[in-house]
Amino acid sequence: MTTICLVRHGETDWNAMGKLQGREDIPLNERGRKQAAMVGEYLKSEQFSAVVTSPLLRAKQTAEIVNAYIGDLPLAVDRDFIEKSYGEASGLTISERDQKFPEGNIPGLEPFDHIKERVIRGLDQVKTSHPNKNVLLVAHGGLINVILALLSNGKIGTGKTKLFNTCISHIATKDDSWQIIDYNCIDHLSRFGKVTSI
Repeated sequence: MTTICLVRHGETDWNAMGKLQGREDIPLNERGRKQAAMVGEYLKSEQFSAVVTSPLLRAKQTAEIVNAYIGDLPLAVDRDFIEKSYGEASGLTISERDQKFPEGNIPGLEPFDHIKERVIRGLDQVKTSHPNKNVLLVAHGGLINVILALLSNGKIGTGKTKLFNTCISHIATKDDSWQIIDYNCIDHLSRFGKVTSI
């Protein structure tokens, strides 16, 4: 059984301002770096074989910080786990997006089927490269929600679940498919009075 520990990246200034960020390469802010360190501290007793990350800076920085706690493992960058493109909604708050695009027709928005295709490809690659291993994957709220939606047949995930910065979710192989073990866990963030979900 291959298990993936999915971690959403730490907070950025755009998260703090409630702005949607897709492919923009926004770095972690100080709070985000502290969140990543708390994830590392929380996971340091687990045995991972590798770390996989989205190529975007906020995910890579989170992965590097966590990796320092779990053993400086081989770290692979995989574009299949990049955040979805929000098109012309990127940089807007949710309310600004809804005012500007009341019908939900957002130019440049990455189609769900395209995200689904690359997510499935990425998960298959992890399973093939790390059979029966435990892998840490650092990615993005929108991308992780697509994974959760696919594996739950839409019961959770996209449009239904607000994932917090550095929340932890676990998925594992079951025969030829994947199953959700848990999702959006934030026990390690109990020192923060507020967590961010944008």
